[in-house]
Amino acid sequence: MDKPGLKENWKQFALLVLINAFVGGMVGLERTILPEIAETDFGIAARSAIFSFIIVFGITKAIANYFAGRFAQSFGRKKMLILGWLFGIPVPFIQMFAPDWNWIIVANLFLGINQGLAWSANVIMKIDLAGEKDRGLAMGLNEFAGYLAVAIVAFLTGWIAAEVGLRPYPFYLGIVLAMLGLFMSIFLVRDTASFVQYEAKQATEDRVRKNLFYQVSFGDRNLQAVSQAGLMTNFKDGMAWGAFPIFLAAAGLSLTQIGVVAAVYPAFWGILQVVTGKISDYTGRKMMLWAGMLVQGVSLLVFAFMEQYASFILVAALLGTGTAMVYPTFLAAVADLSHPKDRAESIGIFRLWRDGGYAFGAIFSGIIADMFDIKLAIILTGLLTISSAFWVIIRMNKLNKGI
Repeated sequence: MDKPGLKENWKQFALLVLINAFVGGMVGLERTILPEIAETDFGIAARSAIFSFIIVFGITKAIANYFAGRFAQSFGRKKMLILGWLFGIPVPFIQMFAPDWNWIIVANLFLGINQGLAWSANVIMKIDLAGEKDRGLAMGLNEFAGYLAVAIVAFLTGWIAAEVGLRPYPFYLGIVLAMLGLFMSIFLVRDTASFVQYEAKQATEDRVRKNLFYQVSFGDRNLQAVSQAGLMTNFKDGMAWGAFPIFLAAAGLSLTQIGVVAAVYPAFWGILQVVTGKISDYTGRKMMLWAGMLVQGVSLLVFAFMEQYASFILVAALLGTGTAMVYPTFLAAVADLSHPKDRAESIGIFRLWRDGGYAFGAIFSGIIADMFDIKLAIILTGLLTISSAFWVIIRMNKLNKGI
């Protein structure tokens, strides 16, 4: 039976951090260039149609998150990780050679399963390895690796597309990432079930929650507050993923400049999580959550009224900072509030709601953009995100264990 702790398990933890960077890079393939491919290669002008790839991705990833958490305890974390990578292998090939937009939708179906299984398994394994004391730091390192990779690959695909074309060359990166991720997951990763057994024996509270889905979603006021804020954070990101490239192009930015702005947002989101995750271990989760939601909402309102390239970069950095404040804190808070044997499923349920936000945000912003304009979609999303911050203040208790 293995004992949790970052120092004791740093080699396996570092390996999982690297693998999660590969997982994040798979999403980065699309962040900059897919809306441009929709318009240029397939002649799709309707905003709601362009946003369809995000809707499919969000729904699929949300469901895969749930099943990753639900079955991780029964079948093992490592098997969920490997299965996630097997679904990731076809993604860049489909994106490279898709003859019509329906194939891009299929690619995002596979990508959603890849992200839901692989990222969830990775998160759960890191929490198992880290133990209670450094949980916020562990999640900060996990999300740092994933979203920094999103930023790097988003920039690289925009740059490659500007130099040699939208397809197929930017997607060669995805082939390398998927092959490396699968190889390392099969041959180098160890399962972490024994760490859960150790922590369960040390747990002071009984495992009493009967209907875990209800408790995480609605029943427990703290878990419900975290779940709604998670949903709203990715609601905002689903909007930004589809709307920002279109909005920035309308403002006169080049494809390379759009790639920079699209990269700055997840770069700050990724890099700062190492700091924000650890800070939440000391300040408590509630403070970091409501402040981060507020920063995100205000950033969106400001972004909608910017016109200059430099201004877009600055506000994208602020938006990334707000997201960095909440992202590792969400996962640490859910882990704090769950019994060790319920943790994997609780995290899966939370991630079901959080990543369902991608689909809700894309549907909402696509409809608003078609009926009115992209700017209004950004403004309304900002106001909803600010409302979520106040919901956290009102609903969430300040409890022990870093909450």
